[in-house]
Amino acid sequence: MASAAGSGGAVPFWRAAGMTYISYSNICASLVRNCLKEPFKTEALTREKVHFAVAKWINGKPEKPTLRTDSPEAD
Repeated sequence: MASAAGSGGAVPFWRAAGMTYISYSNICASLVRNCLKEPFKTEALTREKVHFAVAKWINGKPEKPTLRTDSPEAD
């Protein structure tokens, strides 16, 4: 049986919609958090924000990292 990814077969619906897996995953997680009952909903929403650093590498050395915060409000 041939692999669907290698043969140009079926494409995941999130990819066909022009999304990345991360954006699809974030939407699903947000929907699940909003379905929770209190006090679990409030607690889950406080953990929703993600903080990370992005650094470009040039000639094998990282440049100064840029700090980012991603949350649904930023989309």
